[in-house]
Amino acid sequence: MLFSPFAVVILFLILILMGFNVLREYERAVIFRWGRLARGLVGGNGPGVVIILPFIDKLVRVSLRTVTMDVPPQDVITKDNVSVKVNAVIYFRVVDQERAIIQVEDYLYATSMMSQTTLRSVLGQSQLDDLLSKREQINADLQRIIDQQTEPWGIKVTAVEVKNVDLPQEMQRAIARQAEAERERRAKVIHAEGEFEASRRLADAADVISRNPAALQLRYLQTLVEIAAEKNSTTIFPIPIDTIAPFLKVFEKKPEP
Repeated sequence: MLFSPFAVVILFLILILMGFNVLREYERAVIFRWGRLARGLVGGNGPGVVIILPFIDKLVRVSLRTVTMDVPPQDVITKDNVSVKVNAVIYFRVVDQERAIIQVEDYLYATSMMSQTTLRSVLGQSQLDDLLSKREQINADLQRIIDQQTEPWGIKVTAVEVKNVDLPQEMQRAIARQAEAERERRAKVIHAEGEFEASRRLADAADVISRNPAALQLRYLQTLVEIAAEKNSTTIFPIPIDTIAPFLKVFEKKPEP
C-alpha cells in the first residue's frame, strides 16, 4: 500500500514539529544524539529556536535562574554539647548545564543533601554562643564549603542563610537568666560610676567653699529658700557665730557681783 503525497507531507510536518523547540532566555538545552553530547541542527543549545532530530536526539531543558531551596530542620549537637534544631535556606544556580546533567543524576536533590550534611558538620564544630552571635561568619563558611562540593556539578552556590535556631526550653531559660544578670551588672556599674562622679563633684564643691566662706552663707540662704517653698515645713534659721560674737565678748567682760 502506497502512501498518498498528502499523507507524506503531513508526516513530514509532524516530524519537523516534534524536533522544533523554543528555549527561553534563561533556559539552555543539553542534547544527546545516540547517547552522545551534540548540538541542535538549528540554534545550537539555545536560547531561541532549537531544532533536533526526532527519535534520534533527546533534549533536556536546564534553567539557569537562581534556585531558592529550604534546608529542612536538622538536629545538631554543638561543640559544647547543646542539642539544637537548625534550618537554613540556600541560593544557587546552574552555571554549566552539561555538567549539571552528566555529572550528577539529580542536581537539585544532590545539592539539598549536600546542604543538609554540611549544615550538621559545620554547626557541630561551633559553640552555641558563636552560633547565636556570629551568624554572618557561619553563613560564609557554609557557602564556601557547599560551593566547593557542588562545583564539579556545574552548580554555583551564591548564599547560605541560617534561618532559625530552636533551643531546648531549659537552655532558653538559662540564656534568659544570663541576659538578666548581664543587665543587672551593667546597671550596677552605671550606678557606681554615677556615685563616683557625684562624689568627685561634691569634693570639688567642698574645696571651693573651704576657700571662700561667703559661698557657704549663700548656700545656707539657698537652702532656706528651698525649704520655705514647702508651706507645711518648720524653718530653723542658723545664725552664724560671727554675728553674735560681739555680744558674747560683752558678757565675758562683765564683772562678777
